[in-house]
Amino acid sequence: MSLQNPSFIPGPTNLPEGLRKACDMPTIDHRSPLFGEILRPARSGVRRVLKSQRAEVFIFPSTGTGGWEAALSNTLKAGDTVLAARNGMFSHRWIDMCRRHGLNVEVVETPWGQGIPAYRFEEILTADTQHRIRAVLATHNETATGVRSDIHAVRRAMNAAGHPAMLFVDGVSSIGSMDFRFDEWGVDIAVTGSQKGFMLPAGLAILGVSPKAMSATKGGETLPRTFFDFRDMQRAYGQDAYPYTPCVGLINGLNLSCRMLLDEGLDNVFARHARIASGVRAATGAWGLPLCAASPDLMSDTVSTIRTPEGFDATELVRHAAQTYGVAFGVGLGELAGKVFRIGHLGSLTEVMMLSGIATMEMCMADFGLNITLGSGVAAAQDFYRKHPATIAREVA
Repeated sequence: MSLQNPSFIPGPTNLPEGLRKACDMPTIDHRSPLFGEILRPARSGVRRVLKSQRAEVFIFPSTGTGGWEAALSNTLKAGDTVLAARNGMFSHRWIDMCRRHGLNVEVVETPWGQGIPAYRFEEILTADTQHRIRAVLATHNETATGVRSDIHAVRRAMNAAGHPAMLFVDGVSSIGSMDFRFDEWGVDIAVTGSQKGFMLPAGLAILGVSPKAMSATKGGETLPRTFFDFRDMQRAYGQDAYPYTPCVGLINGLNLSCRMLLDEGLDNVFARHARIASGVRAATGAWGLPLCAASPDLMSDTVSTIRTPEGFDATELVRHAAQTYGVAFGVGLGELAGKVFRIGHLGSLTEVMMLSGIATMEMCMADFGLNITLGSGVAAAQDFYRKHPATIAREVA
């Protein structure tokens, strides 16, 4: 793998040099006032990226998976029931985590390639007159399938059912790259990580928590936890501190990352991701290869999951790209293993960088004798980018 080439996996994403330097800082005393000058604006910046005025922001030394565990363990107790759709690998993993914690999961089995069926959630919640369901789990952007779900529709379904359940959203591969509206969508806990839209190394689980979810931490016994305790963290934050040793460098990077996103303008960030993703879709159309996403309205702006011809092992394309051209793409996961490859187009990325990834994948497919005309996907993406240029000058890296 060449470290000079950009990465096209759906996370961890490419690191802008400024963020790399922000993380590479001298040791400071994390119990000194200086740490508060890093922590406070980082938390405030995350709140603005979430488009929230009410979220309590927690930053744990972990990843998105740790964020899931924090959400569950602080608000639920063994035997509680949650509702979730299984429509990809990451929703599957969240369901598995719930069961390992002794929760009952009502699962809506959904074809991989489809979004969350909000209408089914409304039917199930309406029938739950005893309000056994304590939380609804929703994966905003299913990284395995390249499918985005309508979180606002999920909240509308919950409201239509008149159900008091909390709404927990996995925004790991969407927040910071795709529009996310914590307050407007009535989200109770949003989970993300540092290594995707925030363009940082892996190592931080980042959560926004509503007042309703915070009150659930006080409402009787919840699942056991120590490291992920919201209350311990909240008390420490009151003194600009942590209940244990924090990842100071990464939090310093998060502070700068939020400033970069906000300086670019969130709407411009989202438009950039949509534009780059549309170029990839134009390329796949020229190749004659279908996306996993079942319809255009479901297509993710952060990752495209591309099906290869039946009988062809798509994993070989990814391996060949790494070994021969030094470029990283994503493999298929779960039931899509060997059937798809994934192109990540999120974080620190430009149209020009994306064209290099499209060209590389074309070479790989040609090397394996697939029915690909070299340059066809590149030309299709170029045509799109030329017709839809960025409307403002912006500094990505």
